[in-house]
Amino acid sequence: MLIHKLSMTIKTERLLLRPWKEEDLEPFARLNADPRVREYFPGLLNRQESDASVKLMSNHIERCGWGFWAASLIETGKFIGMIGLEDVYFQAHFTPAVEIGWRLGFDHWGKGYATEGAKAALQYGFETLDLKEIVSFTAVQNIRSRRVMERIGMHRDPVDDFDHPKLPEGHPLRRHVLYRISEKK
Repeated sequence: MLIHKLSMTIKTERLLLRPWKEEDLEPFARLNADPRVREYFPGLLNRQESDASVKLMSNHIERCGWGFWAASLIETGKFIGMIGLEDVYFQAHFTPAVEIGWRLGFDHWGKGYATEGAKAALQYGFETLDLKEIVSFTAVQNIRSRRVMERIGMHRDPVDDFDHPKLPEGHPLRRHVLYRISEKK
């Protein structure tokens, strides 16, 4: 992994995790309007909502030097989604915390990109940001993301599972699993 501190990018074997560009907005909006990609989110995002989420992620990167980066393929330069680290913005038994997350276009699932990018983001979090722990969470039903969490070395204790405070009582996605990983000494 190669980290370019000035340009806030991370390069892996196949991916570039980088700041967002204007041309990422359209493909990210398509990704957020895809029911397969948003299956374990409360709903689809329209273009305005998707663009607003990019603005928030981009602002975090500009302010902190890290965040949920745009992910593109090194070979082609094609935007495939987002991977990175972000502060958890709600109250729970494990906050304050930094989470690792990813969201890739459906055509890029099953190729190991989420795992590859997440491993690089973890390394950045522990080595550059000097974090002691990174968490990840998802709806109980989201087996694909849970498998990525496990492949990158995260562990779950069922005692840590929680009801997501931003989802109403009775919502089918409210129950979440929490995975954790600590820095290795």
